[in-house]
Amino acid sequence: MVYLHGMGHFNPENVISNQFLEDLDIGTSNEWILERVGIANRRTVLPLDYIRATKNADFHGAFEARQYTNAEMAAAAARQALERASLGTADIGMIIAGSSSPDNIAPAESSAVAAELGIEVPCLDMNSACSSFGMQITFLCRMLPETLPPYVLVVDSETLTKSVNYADRSMAVLFGDGSAAAVVSARIPSRAVFCDCSFDSRPSAWTKVGIDWKWRFYQDGNAVQGFAIRTTTEGVRNFRTRYESEAKRFLFIGHQANLGMLKTVCERTGIAPENHWYGVDQFGNTGCCSAPSVLSAHWEDLRPGDRLAMSIVGAGLSWAHLMLKVEERT
Repeated sequence: MVYLHGMGHFNPENVISNQFLEDLDIGTSNEWILERVGIANRRTVLPLDYIRATKNADFHGAFEARQYTNAEMAAAAARQALERASLGTADIGMIIAGSSSPDNIAPAESSAVAAELGIEVPCLDMNSACSSFGMQITFLCRMLPETLPPYVLVVDSETLTKSVNYADRSMAVLFGDGSAAAVVSARIPSRAVFCDCSFDSRPSAWTKVGIDWKWRFYQDGNAVQGFAIRTTTEGVRNFRTRYESEAKRFLFIGHQANLGMLKTVCERTGIAPENHWYGVDQFGNTGCCSAPSVLSAHWEDLRPGDRLAMSIVGAGLSWAHLMLKVEERT
């Protein structure tokens, strides 16, 4: 088990609206985007004037133009998580980070986050693309509690818009930037606990989706969406069978790939609309920080008796299932 003490999230201020994409004259429209992926807005670290002028044709330019680093965004999310946990930076004994779009090949991005926060602790990166948060929590669940410090900071930060070619409408409509953070402990109880965690992958399909050496995103859209729907549906059904009878509310958060995919999962698993928490319509697919960002956005909405199923898929192909149990405050 891993106890969850606080969640935080951050998204940059610049909004890529559907109207903005329509004005780029790349063959898309608000109606087309909403029908295909259900996304109205996304956030980006890139200046809108830069996208308008260059359509991000050269990813090197994106690194120069960006207004936030991954570490700066991760630190902003971490500060919110620490405040919600009523803890300070001195309480953190380890930092684990992940990203599909890191700023550096080396050193670990967690080191940059720690430096941004002024924390001197062991740092390491654990990355499985969009499923990273689920994989990180599963890893901590499998550790002996006595081998971990009292509090661990888990951060995931994405600047996926750096890798988007805004002349390609199929990619331009999907992605946004953001970060998420969680303060967790294997030793100190809290009102929320990840009581059931699993992670798996299908390496034979690793070429189906990713970011290549040219720093460009690619995917076999139909294959990846089919995989995401099947895997998420299976995970949610399994959790419903095992936990719904004890739940006052059975909630669901999935990987925020697109709204259509998530609604299909809800239809197949019987999740009522009011019990499906999502943010993809306003923030797009923000990679590994997407699902934890939604949990953070609903942090104050969690109630005793909630059972929240998180099912997260990613490149690799990889997937993680997490059950969050919420009880009275300790």
